[in-house]
Amino acid sequence: MPAATLHGNVDSDRPLAALPHIPYRAGMIETCPMTTTALFCAESARRDQAALLANRFALPLLTRRPEEGYWLELGAERLELVTTGKHGAVYAEFVEGAARHRREQGGGRGQPVAKAVGLKGAKDLPRIVDATAGLGRDSFVLASLGCQVTMVERSPVAAALLFDALERAARVPETADIAARMQLVHANSADWLAQLGEADRPDVVFVDPMFPDTDKKSAAAKKDMQAFQQVIGDDMDSARLLAAAIAAAQVRVVVKRPRLGAAIEGIKPSAVLDGKSTRFDLYIIKALPAQHSAS
Repeated sequence: MPAATLHGNVDSDRPLAALPHIPYRAGMIETCPMTTTALFCAESARRDQAALLANRFALPLLTRRPEEGYWLELGAERLELVTTGKHGAVYAEFVEGAARHRREQGGGRGQPVAKAVGLKGAKDLPRIVDATAGLGRDSFVLASLGCQVTMVERSPVAAALLFDALERAARVPETADIAARMQLVHANSADWLAQLGEADRPDVVFVDPMFPDTDKKSAAAKKDMQAFQQVIGDDMDSARLLAAAIAAAQVRVVVKRPRLGAAIEGIKPSAVLDGKSTRFDLYIIKALPAQHSAS
């Protein structure tokens, strides 16, 4: 796909583009209409790494920990989005916790997301673009099943968290090969998809829009994500992104939604795969009217 692949390791003072290990692609960086979140380095030994992250993702670098609000904090173990309020720290994780469980006991190609992208029974693994990468959880599952996944994320906060998680995963033998199959692009997804050449079009584009959560019960069950959503913001241009995804994908577009949530306005899904709490709206390129696809 376009744009040179850069590899970086934040544990060095060399220019990031020259560093090994971390799959990263330069992309078109969008200035997001949200309040800029700053970065504080809590570990003196990692000041160079903090400076590299601040430079790469255009994050203001703080000299002291804030007394209120949200900020990114680089500690001895990882980069986190933290706050003085009730929310716990938010970070991307591809090694321990839920990621380890999914890796070891996740259900393989029988998992709903694997079925949605067409893995079950497939001989050839699809090339996938996760156009709303967020914390990379679905990307990690797909990469752990052998897929090459390009994570596109327009938020500098989320992109920095993903970069840090990839850096940590690349150092662990059990996850190094998975991390190598995950590439990060910091860009506006709709714009990035639109500039892909014919040979670079992915087989599948995965979209998981962050809509305003009006379900109080659901919101209460996802307290760890409330801070993330407040900082990242809602995806208010989902219809434009869906159109760009359909134009770019060669086989299908998969949109992940709450089970009872509304579909993205515009094109009607070709099929729907229901789960317990989520569903996947499938847009099969060959089944769509010609004016909606690039095929």
